[in-house]
Amino acid sequence: MRISTEAGLYPALLKHWRTRRAMSQLDLALAADVSARHVSFLETGRAQPSREMVLRLATALSVPLRDQNQLLSAAGHAEEFAEASAENPLAGPLGAVVAAMLDHQEPLPMVVMNRTYEVVRMNVGATRVLGRFLEDPSALAGAPNGFHILFDPRLMRPFIENWEQVARSMLSRLHREALERPNDGALASLLRSLFEFPDMPRDWQVPDLASPSEPFLPIRLARGDLHLAFLSMLTTFNAPQNVTVEELRIETYLPLDDRTREACEALAR
Repeated sequence: MRISTEAGLYPALLKHWRTRRAMSQLDLALAADVSARHVSFLETGRAQPSREMVLRLATALSVPLRDQNQLLSAAGHAEEFAEASAENPLAGPLGAVVAAMLDHQEPLPMVVMNRTYEVVRMNVGATRVLGRFLEDPSALAGAPNGFHILFDPRLMRPFIENWEQVARSMLSRLHREALERPNDGALASLLRSLFEFPDMPRDWQVPDLASPSEPFLPIRLARGDLHLAFLSMLTTFNAPQNVTVEELRIETYLPLDDRTREACEALAR
């Protein structure tokens, strides 16, 4: 589904987010402390929302900041939330905090990615592990993308023992994000690009919304005598009031066994 960008965009967007959150007009009215009649008028275009009303309803619907800006713009108001520099999203105090987190995780891997899963920064531990599990290092051109690293058979895919489990779990996550944000062309493009890789099951193109969205994901790597088993945990910043910062993802890899921890320590030496 793609939401129209013609007249009536705000009512369509409001209805989209209310439907995505499985809320009735009455549910939304109660959550935002407004009348159900007013919510109905907004969704049908019979009323024009004030700036405060747009933000109140968006907050009640837990709409991401980038999409709150879109709602404001669609309603004829200026955007509220700033974006950090795309070239350097970790500038300033935030960069120092993230750098400390990356250092603290050593020698275990930690990776920071943006909303389209491009790698913004990684610690030395992640660099060492990645370097040991690339089929063709020359294929890692430009800004690395977390999904491409795992799905491209020229990169890590041949060495992921439980690749199907990992791939299906991550693909389910990306399907959900793309469905929730139908006007995000970058997410849609990333999703399409995964099916350009060889030997991708065609039926995976259909979203599997029945599968649970797990906060943790086991990843098992094997190449020669080197065997690593991690638990991958994805975290985000809470209430950052900045679009780019809200969309940053920090992926932490925790060892599932002593052998993995010892191997990471050995790689550091």
